[in-house]
Amino acid sequence: MPKPSAAELKKAAQALDLDQTDYEVTLDTSAGPIRLVFDAVSAPGHVRNMVALAESGFYDGGCFHRVIPGFMIQGGCPEGTGSGGPGYTIPAEFNRTPHEPGVLSMARTSDPNSAGSQFFICLEKVPHLDRQYTAFGRTADEASLDVVKAIGSVPTGRQDRPVQPVVIRKATVTRKAK
Repeated sequence: MPKPSAAELKKAAQALDLDQTDYEVTLDTSAGPIRLVFDAVSAPGHVRNMVALAESGFYDGGCFHRVIPGFMIQGGCPEGTGSGGPGYTIPAEFNRTPHEPGVLSMARTSDPNSAGSQFFICLEKVPHLDRQYTAFGRTADEASLDVVKAIGSVPTGRQDRPVQPVVIRKATVTRKAK
């Protein structure tokens, strides 16, 4: 299935009803499932963005291209290199959510408004990222955090890339009425 265009993704994101619906994304990875829940109050734009990307199949077949033990695991790059995105960026939504184990946040360049599709999940407390990166969710349960920690301990090589790929087979969105 071809990846959707930036315009299609933005339209899908805007169509999401964050007032009436809670969204959850499950990443079916080669290391096990990671269930993610979102904070649509603190970062609605980021929640809309990730849910739309997940529903479109954007993350399917991708990988965690960067793993730094004691820090975070990063995925969401369509090229698997850390240099790609969806063809657009979204504005930062810095908030009070602390970057601690299991927190989901958006990767970006030095430009605060450069987030697109790349995300990371914290392995430990990372206070220097607080209010510098947009935290917008977290792992839904201990089992999901255990999978994140397992990915965080895989052997890595150059540029913190896992020696054996950790693949995101499929991202599935679940909707629940509020």
